Amino acid sequence: STVDKSTGQPLSPFYPPNPVLLRRVRELWQNEAGLIGDEAARRMPLPDLPTWQKTHRFEPKAVSVPSVIPQAYLSYEMARSACENAGKRLCSKPEWLRACKGESQNRFPYGENFIRSRCNIHRLHHPAFVLHGDSSVGHTDPRLNLIVEAPGDPLLRLTGATPGCASTWHGDAIFDMVGNLDEWVDDQRGVFVGGFYARATTQGCLAEISSHAEIYYDYSTGTRCCKTLAPDSGAR
Repeated sequence: STVDKSTGQPLSPFYPPNPVLLRRVRELWQNEAGLIGDEAARRMPLPDLPTWQKTHRFEPKAVSVPSVIPQAYLSYEMARSACENAGKRLCSKPEWLRACKGESQNRFPYGENFIRSRCNIHRLHHPAFVLHGDSSVGHTDPRLNLIVEAPGDPLLRLTGATPGCASTWHGDAIFDMVGNLDEWVDDQRGVFVGGFYARATTQGCLAEISSHAEIYYDYSTGTRCCKTLAPDSGAR
């Protein structure tokens, strides 16, 4: 998730954490939301936005918190800035892969073979199809990550809510590296990895998209931050 660097107040995960882009997206969908999709979709309101975030400038800072909605709508530049504001950086692809594969360095966080539904990936519904009747349009719509596939099971789950997908390290765990949201890595080609909840992939940690520019963002793009620790810090 993200918070404002100066105040620590949480930023809405349903909008890009950039003041200019947030206003642009919000104004667009205040008009468009009532014009496309079926009747139920047209009636669905935009997610709430904190009053202060509507009127004040802010700068995103990445934070790692369990049981919250993860921050989507991140471009490469927004992701890099959020990590740097947290005293960290975007992960390189090799270190991201190593973390995803876990101690055993398997293809998936949980093992070597694909197990359907073990990670929040390859879901049956695509939120853009549900809202717009077309999976290929309207990907900045702030409502997309509010779609629920079944009672109590939103398409975008809270952080750490898919424990069977976690990679393990010395008795600890790293959650959501496959599924939930795609994650930008530090690659000038504009690469995000892992796959988001509606991506039809069985590649696990090897899932990769490199067809978008660094300025691209939508409801499926998030990030993960890394930090290099001193040799004597006790880190493994």
